[in-house]
Amino acid sequence: MEETQGKKNRHTKVDRLLFIGKRCPSLQIDAYKLALAELHRNSLDHNKYLTTAANLNEILSSQGKPLYQLDSRWVDTAQKRAKAILERLEGELKNYKNNLIKESIRMGHKDLGDHQYECGNLTGALKCYSRTRDYCTSTDHIIDMCLNVIKVSIELGNYSHVHSYVIKAETTPDLKTVVQAKLKVAAALANLDGNKYKVAARNFLETSFELGNNYSEVIAPNDVAVYGGLCALASFDRTELKSKVIDNNEFKQFLELEPHIRELIHGFYNSKYSAVLDIMEKWKNDYLLDIHLHNHVQTLYDNIRKKALVQYFSPFLTVDMNKMARSFSTNVPALEKELAKLITTGHIQARIDSHNKILCAKQQDQRSNIFIKSLRMGNEYESNTNAMLLRMNLLKSNLVVTRESR
Repeated sequence: MEETQGKKNRHTKVDRLLFIGKRCPSLQIDAYKLALAELHRNSLDHNKYLTTAANLNEILSSQGKPLYQLDSRWVDTAQKRAKAILERLEGELKNYKNNLIKESIRMGHKDLGDHQYECGNLTGALKCYSRTRDYCTSTDHIIDMCLNVIKVSIELGNYSHVHSYVIKAETTPDLKTVVQAKLKVAAALANLDGNKYKVAARNFLETSFELGNNYSEVIAPNDVAVYGGLCALASFDRTELKSKVIDNNEFKQFLELEPHIRELIHGFYNSKYSAVLDIMEKWKNDYLLDIHLHNHVQTLYDNIRKKALVQYFSPFLTVDMNKMARSFSTNVPALEKELAKLITTGHIQARIDSHNKILCAKQQDQRSNIFIKSLRMGNEYESNTNAMLLRMNLLKSNLVVTRESR
């Protein structure tokens, strides 16, 4: 929760704290209290304040603890202030429309969207931001509109909208590096949500470090390191891991923010599987409380483990399963089941000697392979010979098409 407090903007902090409160009983009281303090300090979202306070008091009551004292005066002030700002902005927009001032109309819709966003009305904010589209007169206006729609769509979980507006923004010429970085991470989050881990990894790895904290309403640079690193480990082969991750100077800067992810990647590449699994297990609970990552943790972890098992066995003809089990922090019967699945799915070409607890690589039949290769070469030779004979016969019979002389 300290990490959540330190790296996000106010809006994102509250959402992530509430997410932790819903998913982790041992942290929910602290998470709700921190969220309420953040809302009380700098927010107009009185509805979220009331809902959070009610959820907190329900928990406190069930545990026989003193209830949270609701600040009714703050709620009343926030409601009145939000209503007054809304009425003012709507009045201004009406005047702009009457005067047919295109740029002012665009700004009026944007200001209304910003206000709705601050008040927690995400659907209303999305409508207002979308309406600015008809009044954009420059590439900067288009980028601003796209980024606002993307921001709200991510919070709403509407990732098809995110994809559409990322594509629209990317077609705009002369994009600044920071804008490109924002679009890359937005696309990455959409692909992560769609379980497209390899595509998501590429998006994260192509993100410029200039992103910094310029997109804190959506993602922190530390998240880029974590999400990108795990997606890459789960989906890249060994060659890709070296060229696209380890040798990626831009991504190295993100990894400096999360040293354990850097250690995880290098450990996997250097076949230090015991250390890799220890790091993964140590951080698993943190990732299960991550608002974007939680649904994917088990799948990513399973894929990383499968790849590690395959990579461990690949250089050998035989492997002692007792030794292998120790390297993967498991017992032999459990390892045997994992290996059986990998053999069945074709990920490992081997057989299991259950009696001696040895994994043996399947020896390829070299004689059959040579025979198949020779047969294929013979067929190719016959086809080429027939084509040459046909051409010779055509030439002999003077059945040749030539250019007419002028």
